[in-house]
Amino acid sequence: MITDKNCIFCKIAQDEIKNEKLAETNNFFAILDIHPKAKGHTLIIPKKHFGTLLDIPNTLGQELLEITKQISSNILDKKQGNGFNVIMNNLACAGQVVMHAHLHIIPRKENDGLKSIV
Repeated sequence: MITDKNCIFCKIAQDEIKNEKLAETNNFFAILDIHPKAKGHTLIIPKKHFGTLLDIPNTLGQELLEITKQISSNILDKKQGNGFNVIMNNLACAGQVVMHAHLHIIPRKENDGLKSIV
């Protein structure tokens, strides 16, 4: 497996740092964000170290979409939000802090005060 020994997400993927995984597939896992923008803010993370969306092989696209939809549906089913944002920051100038590709799923409610860049 491709890993970066200094990457926190690689360490979580390898169970070097314990974390409760909300969902897991062959190539991805989902965990709660440690600095959530809203209750239920979840990260979808590849198990292998890919820097950005551009590095994730196209062959993993369907699996990524499926786990993203699963987590998003769970957020709605648990009434953590009436909607959700799916956000991916790619590279530092776009707000990427951990240089391991990951999606944010952020539950949203009417008048929650959260801002969107769009």
